[in-house]
Amino acid sequence: MITYITINTDELSLVDFNEVMETSEDTVRSSVDGLQTVLKWEGAEPAFVSTLSSYEGPYTHEEILAIMATPEWTEPIEEEE
Repeated sequence: MITYITINTDELSLVDFNEVMETSEDTVRSSVDGLQTVLKWEGAEPAFVSTLSSYEGPYTHEEILAIMATPEWTEPIEEEE
């Protein structure tokens, strides 16, 4: 099962990218304001997660999709007139 969390982007330096599915700070999905990001992994929780002060979760795939659909994570599509 894949597990998801959100963290503040200022804590990305604490992430061990060998333990998550993202490969670097350049490949994470960020919120619209750039202040939060999502991490995901399969299996046991990575050890570094306990060092993060800002993480929220864990979330399932369905839960993270609902979060990603909010205005904080997805900019509205403006319709052309």
